[in-house]
Amino acid sequence: MAKKKSSTRSSGRRKYGAKAGKKVERAMHEMKRGQLKSGRSGKKVTSRKQAIAIGLSEARRAGGKVPSKRSSGSRSSSRRKK
Repeated sequence: MAKKKSSTRSSGRRKYGAKAGKKVERAMHEMKRGQLKSGRSGKKVTSRKQAIAIGLSEARRAGGKVPSKRSSGSRSSSRRKK
């Protein structure tokens, strides 16, 4: 039987660990129930992206395998000027 190649780009390594997935899952569940609060302002989180970001930051603090934060200026500066 032929072996299947993994669909990840970086030679079979996983970007995120299991702990990261659990933390994001918990944050999404709390957001859907309306119990997830923002750390700084204490407001209720309604954005899916914000809930994922909160879960990943919790996983980072807990020592999970999570890539480092992407800086906000790197995306816009890498674009070409016409």
